[in-house]
Amino acid sequence: MTRVMGAAMRRIQAGNALTAFGIGFTVPFLYIYVAQVRDLGSMAATSAFVAFALGALVALPLTGRVIDRRGPVPVVIGAAVAASLGALSLGLSTGLVPILLSALALGAGQAVMQPALATMIVWCSTPSSRTRAFALQFFMQNLGLGIGGLIGGQIVDESRPGSFTLLFGIEAVMFLVLAGIIASVRMPHVPGIKDAVPKDPSQAGGGWKRLLRHKAMVQFCVLGFVLFFACYGQFESGLAAFGTEAAGISPSTLGFALAANTGAIVVAQFVVLRLVEKRRRSRVIALVGVIWTVAWLIAGFSGLGHGSAAMAAAAFVATYGLFGIGEAMLSPTLAPLVADLAPEGSVGQYNSAFALVKQMALALGPLGVPLGAGAPMLYIGTFVVVSLGIAWLALRLGRQLTPAQDNPSLASRVVAQGPAAGPAPVPAVPAPAAVVEQSVHA
Repeated sequence: MTRVMGAAMRRIQAGNALTAFGIGFTVPFLYIYVAQVRDLGSMAATSAFVAFALGALVALPLTGRVIDRRGPVPVVIGAAVAASLGALSLGLSTGLVPILLSALALGAGQAVMQPALATMIVWCSTPSSRTRAFALQFFMQNLGLGIGGLIGGQIVDESRPGSFTLLFGIEAVMFLVLAGIIASVRMPHVPGIKDAVPKDPSQAGGGWKRLLRHKAMVQFCVLGFVLFFACYGQFESGLAAFGTEAAGISPSTLGFALAANTGAIVVAQFVVLRLVEKRRRSRVIALVGVIWTVAWLIAGFSGLGHGSAAMAAAAFVATYGLFGIGEAMLSPTLAPLVADLAPEGSVGQYNSAFALVKQMALALGPLGVPLGAGAPMLYIGTFVVVSLGIAWLALRLGRQLTPAQDNPSLASRVVAQGPAAGPAPVPAVPAPAAVVEQSVHA
């Protein structure tokens, strides 16, 4: 079983990295492609991004139940094929309607892949190895995106539409490669242990109703929305507007800042992992809120105009680097916690719900653009408060988690030492997937 799980995990991670490489080829250049290469203007380019997000928001609510009923493998393959067709069509389209339909298919396919791949990682890992598995996934994603963006930037030429068609064609091929790799994965067949832990009748039922009655998961989704809105939602929208309008940051410096973010993640990921994997998840997330508070304050300094242009640029680049360190702390924390909160048989549903929360935060992120460009210090102050709110929400969530959910290393030590004397307490919530799998693999 362990050998099967290890081989499956390696293929999943390889496919994930190749897909990120393909996405990195196109994402930085989508706006230029629609607005300038196809000569459709900025409104059409903005509409393409909206269609991309809309595809994700439409597909994700339907994804979780399919994953739990049919398994993640066919969902990943179907989503990869849909994304491949969307990418290829986008590279060949010249009119607004075909571009919007292609972006819709590409956005839906990419979004559906996220919870399906996350569920595959959960199935191919144990509670003790899951933290490191998700950290590796995040590392490989960022490495693939960074390399893809660098190579793609050397290929594209605004005067040659065919160069963009080539980029989208490469992305389409990468999605098909993912589908082929996932089709070859032998997933471990772990027998479910029904009634291993008595279930709370208040949690009976399935799907979204059960999830919305799960207080800890609802609080976690609220926290996730704030996290994604304050970080990912601002990277290429409000924070970029603040940098260019208030801090006088040049586009090239903005590029360096994005590179610093990716570099911080790649360099710090496994150093950070050793620091956080044995600590309480709620406190790790709270610390991220504190780090991001400092990042926003440094960004505010870059816009005050008290120093030189070089100081402002350095402060802005440091802001993105600090965000990257926070992201490296979150990658081994958020996704494993979703799995540990999920009741047996609902891992796909919970992963899809959390992916939906992320997409909603990303879709609403550009709301910060007018504030970042027109009222820069109010913008900074708002997100300083939001980041402090992240720390408060995380500590509040910690009171809803069991000790094993908040710090899985405690559960690993209990298993290694054997059960304590006396009857085991009966939990008031359904057995999370992590507990069931731990019973199987012990």
